[in-house]
Amino acid sequence: MRRLLFAFLASALLCSTAFAHCQVPCGIYGDQLRFEKLLEDTATIAKAQGQIEELTAAGLTGQTANQLGRWIMTKDDHAATIQATIADYFLAQRIKSTSDRYVDQLKAAHAVTVAAMKCKQSTGAATAESLKVAILDLYRAYEGKEPAFD
Repeated sequence: MRRLLFAFLASALLCSTAFAHCQVPCGIYGDQLRFEKLLEDTATIAKAQGQIEELTAAGLTGQTANQLGRWIMTKDDHAATIQATIADYFLAQRIKSTSDRYVDQLKAAHAVTVAAMKCKQSTGAATAESLKVAILDLYRAYEGKEPAFD
């Protein structure tokens, strides 16, 4: 019993929260939720990019340097979360080689990963917009229909 409890606690502590879902065959998937979260992360990236531009235009003080660092970390963290969701959820679990749309899904997933990387490299608003477009294109390739998000 003690060994089982230790194994459970160790696995809970060592598991990363960056994973979109567990990688056991539980069969519990929330595809729509994942897409909504990808878009929420993209909106956060866009907000951070705007804040970075505003802070750098205002001139560097101790306070702006502090806030600037926090916005950069936030932007990069959300981009990394998007990349992890694509890799750990979609590529590892949901996109199947038996799908008729497999190649289109892989291309679309790759485009999201690259667009997220470009958001890490830039503060230009166009990169966040490109990321949003890539996510919606993945939705189309994955679901086979037009997205209908609020």
